[in-house]
Amino acid sequence: MVSSPEPLSSRGVGLAHPPAQHDPYPQVTVDAAGLVVSCNDGATALLGGLRGGIRLADAAPAWLTDAHAATVSRSAAAPDRNDLLEPARGPLGEHSVQAFPGLAGDGAVTWWLVDDSDLRFVQAQLDSERSRSRVLQDISSELLSSLNSQRCMEVTAQMAAQHLADAAVIVGVGGGRHHPVTWATTGGSVQQRQVSIDAQELPGLAEALAGFPPVPSRWIDPRQVPGWAIPEEFGDGPACIGSVVVVPLPGHGLPAGAIVLLRRSEEAAFTPAEETFARLFAARAGAALSAARIYAEQSHITDVLMRDLLPPSLEQVRGIDFSGRYRASSSTDRIGGDFYDVHPADTDDGETFVVLGDVCGKGLEAAVLTGKIRNTIQALLPFAADHGRVLTLLNGALMSSHHTRFATMAFASVSRAGNRVRLRLTSAGHPSPLIIRADGRVEEAATRGTLIGALPEVCATTVAVDLMPGETCLLYSDGITEAHGGPLGDSIFGEQRLHDVLAGCAGLPAEAVTERVQMVATQWVDDGPKDDMALLAITAPRSAHLTAVDGHTRGRFTA
Repeated sequence: MVSSPEPLSSRGVGLAHPPAQHDPYPQVTVDAAGLVVSCNDGATALLGGLRGGIRLADAAPAWLTDAHAATVSRSAAAPDRNDLLEPARGPLGEHSVQAFPGLAGDGAVTWWLVDDSDLRFVQAQLDSERSRSRVLQDISSELLSSLNSQRCMEVTAQMAAQHLADAAVIVGVGGGRHHPVTWATTGGSVQQRQVSIDAQELPGLAEALAGFPPVPSRWIDPRQVPGWAIPEEFGDGPACIGSVVVVPLPGHGLPAGAIVLLRRSEEAAFTPAEETFARLFAARAGAALSAARIYAEQSHITDVLMRDLLPPSLEQVRGIDFSGRYRASSSTDRIGGDFYDVHPADTDDGETFVVLGDVCGKGLEAAVLTGKIRNTIQALLPFAADHGRVLTLLNGALMSSHHTRFATMAFASVSRAGNRVRLRLTSAGHPSPLIIRADGRVEEAATRGTLIGALPEVCATTVAVDLMPGETCLLYSDGITEAHGGPLGDSIFGEQRLHDVLAGCAGLPAEAVTERVQMVATQWVDDGPKDDMALLAITAPRSAHLTAVDGHTRGRFTA
């Protein structure tokens, strides 16, 4: 509520004949019966025909007459209570006028009339700016809550149709003539699809998609809007369009697309202030769309690169059961310094080459070296029958690399020999593989070797082991045995505890063995610090046997 001007607080109140002609505001005194007692020149000019002796209702608008009647009623009930008097406001021609009452004696009321049109205009502008600020804040909150580009385009179209125009069309960044387009109407549905468009058909669109400033809406002929840019729920053809605005969606360094705003023919055209607000809207929407697009591109790149860094899914190979499990040191990471691979034999009687390794360190840097080692081993597969030669060549590759990290590794060459599985095992600075016999005994393979990538020369011993049906060989990383945890959180899981767990896994399939070991080790660590954990089990199936299709030719291993 606007208070009365300071001069009015000491004028006319309680005076039988208040001064009129020298008051800075239009002023009129009216008695309790509604007759004008006196008025100054300002009041006469403001209320044409106003003069003393006539009824106020004959010259003043109804809102002032009603306010006077209400004020007289209040003053009669409490003649000395000026604080009960309330100002009135209403239109007077093209102006907005606020009337301040004051008691003038004998039940009369003096009204000071203040033209507050400018104040009302400023207040309306302020309210409009506050409303626009809230809209922009809502837009930012809504758009930044998602990094899905399609969802961002949908929200942008919906909010633009709700706050800026009768319909909105979002044209995203595409390849060639194909662009993702989203349509929305006020109170209608949202549609999205890929469209082949010619940006030159709509004036200003090609420039907006290139990131150039928008052209004024008055330069765009609504009749030139192509059919693809008109939502199905909006109307039939360009004839229903009254005005068009095309605004670029600025992104992070590159344009994020363009937004086309449509108003119906019966609606008012876009004002310069509305076009400015549309650009502010587009700036926030463009930033969100650009962030979503960058995230999608980086996520795709990460997924592509991750495929070669993640351990593979394992299953039965050449009649032999394999199972692998991997867990990175951090719950937020998918990759780390441990890895395993199984390279199937080319023939049924050939050897499948198995590798499980541990690169010094954790996280992404260790994973990068892991990927290089795996690629190097892939290139050395022609020499896989000679574990010593593979280790020598791999050691040379790591020593000549700019990396200062070393690695430990365990190799296994696996083949079938009747109902048995024959293994050749080699450990290079890595924990020796463990053999789970059918009777529950756990044996450690007698193979030892030096680290890879630490010394100019590497040496290791290879040992041969046979697995009977149901028996398992487990390759594992030191993230299992060196896991810190337990009841007090300061004990190492240790080799003996691992042996005890494996003794209870006698006769279990490969998948069950790795699942059991990983579960127990994870429970042991609980919420304490973790290292990468990798497990790979090789099991001789109980039911595997040789079969021949025709009874004469060489058979194949089945389960």
